[in-house]
Amino acid sequence: MKLNDIRDNSGARKNRIRVGRGIGSGKGKTAGRGQKGQKSRSGVAIKGFEGGQMPLHMRLPKRGFNNPFGKDYAEVNIGMIQKLIDSKKLDGKKVIDHEALQAAGVARGGKDGVRLLGKGEISAKVSFKVAGASKGAVAAVEKAGGSVEVIDLGQPEHEKKAARREANKAASK
Repeated sequence: MKLNDIRDNSGARKNRIRVGRGIGSGKGKTAGRGQKGQKSRSGVAIKGFEGGQMPLHMRLPKRGFNNPFGKDYAEVNIGMIQKLIDSKKLDGKKVIDHEALQAAGVARGGKDGVRLLGKGEISAKVSFKVAGASKGAVAAVEKAGGSVEVIDLGQPEHEKKAARREANKAASK
């Protein structure tokens, strides 16, 4: 084989069809859009339209609720932390916080911090600095001789506004 023998596979490169370029091209006159009607005109996007019948996405029942004020925590179990300490991916002598858990690859996401959960066993004496912890997790860590410090990430904005409103009402009376 030589450099001048190299070719694409047949059918790998295909020219686009140029529509509306004369009757002999096979896609002339109406350019494959048929005769008249809404879809023959430009600027039409009828996604989900079913000819006047109620579209499927509107017929299906809607369930659930998406809380706009909900917290997004990265949830980490104490059993997983013990595994990481045993495999030397986490240093048990330092304070374990969100950054340390992210570096170890356990706390994915969690823009509001880490929440410690009590699944599994922990035997290492470790101190945590997290945004939240379950009662079981705190009890297990303290039983092993460690400590859990829950940091306050501040009030949400809507709670601050409500507190200001109440303070203004009290001041105006």
